[in-house]
Amino acid sequence: MEYRKLGRTELDISVIGLGTMTWGCQNTQDQGFEQMDYALEKGINFFDTAEMYAIPPTKESFGTTETIIGNWFAERKNRDRVILASKITGPGLSWIREGKSYIDRKNIMQAVEGSLSRLQTDYIDLYQLHWPNRGSYHFGQVWGFKPDFDMQAEEENFLEVLQVMNELIQAGKIRHIGLSNETAWGMTKWLQLAESNNMPRMASIQNEYSLLCRHFEPDLSEIATHEDCGLLAWSPLSRGMLSGKYLNGARPEGSRLSLDSRPDFRSSNHTDAAIKQYIKLAKQYDLDVCQMSLAFVNDQRFVNSTLIGATTMQQLKSNIDSISLKLPDEVYTGIEKIRREYPMLY
Repeated sequence: MEYRKLGRTELDISVIGLGTMTWGCQNTQDQGFEQMDYALEKGINFFDTAEMYAIPPTKESFGTTETIIGNWFAERKNRDRVILASKITGPGLSWIREGKSYIDRKNIMQAVEGSLSRLQTDYIDLYQLHWPNRGSYHFGQVWGFKPDFDMQAEEENFLEVLQVMNELIQAGKIRHIGLSNETAWGMTKWLQLAESNNMPRMASIQNEYSLLCRHFEPDLSEIATHEDCGLLAWSPLSRGMLSGKYLNGARPEGSRLSLDSRPDFRSSNHTDAAIKQYIKLAKQYDLDVCQMSLAFVNDQRFVNSTLIGATTMQQLKSNIDSISLKLPDEVYTGIEKIRREYPMLY
């Protein structure tokens, strides 16, 4: 395994991070335990979760993933071996705090205590804001995103959040803070306000990034690199789409897309065409397309960790093994050629 600093913190996190959101829906607790045991054995020390997991999000599955992780900590007695990240939910889900999950002092305090209880731990290493109160272009909203908000009110909320996070850090309940699904403006504003007000600094940003989704380039990647606020890349296989298993409308039984009733904004004829080209490229160089896709993400300078997610041990093992794959220049040339033909798929 390889390790990189988490932002400007003292923490060295594994370049492959373990995503957990299937546990409690597609995976049982025993399967989650098996994944965590194997990941830890292979040198993965960075686990990422969220209060709203499992996915797809429902009232019934809220908190189940954190509960599974907490039960694993209690049984294995190995909390000190894991750098643990979780998240507070942003606005929009009616069953979380009575539909009033705006990220502010009151909700942060409630969310942190809930996560600590389910996780059976005294502290969370990285506590992230799952998405901005004002919304962003993520989750399929890029085509209609309009940055229309009251900037003064937004900055006041940022300062309130930084203040309460500072209090939680001083109390030892969290160690560091991070962003998720943020924009370039939001990222720079958080960093600016933290510096000018002597508040905790955002250590990382967790956004979607894959061969099919490269919105993080070029602006966010430049900020992440030069401000030491690295990317934790979620969905590096585009919900498994890069494997080819969803081509031509296929929905294998038990797969994520067969279970998730939310609108599928990623699937289209253009997306299928791009995936077929990436599969063809991988075959040309005798590579597994999923490992090729993960190796591409692993190799980006601005990435601190690539968050993999798997429903089977075979998938997990293959994904982790991508850390040993270094792509030849010819593959990168092929990737950029495909990207120019299919530049912005969703």
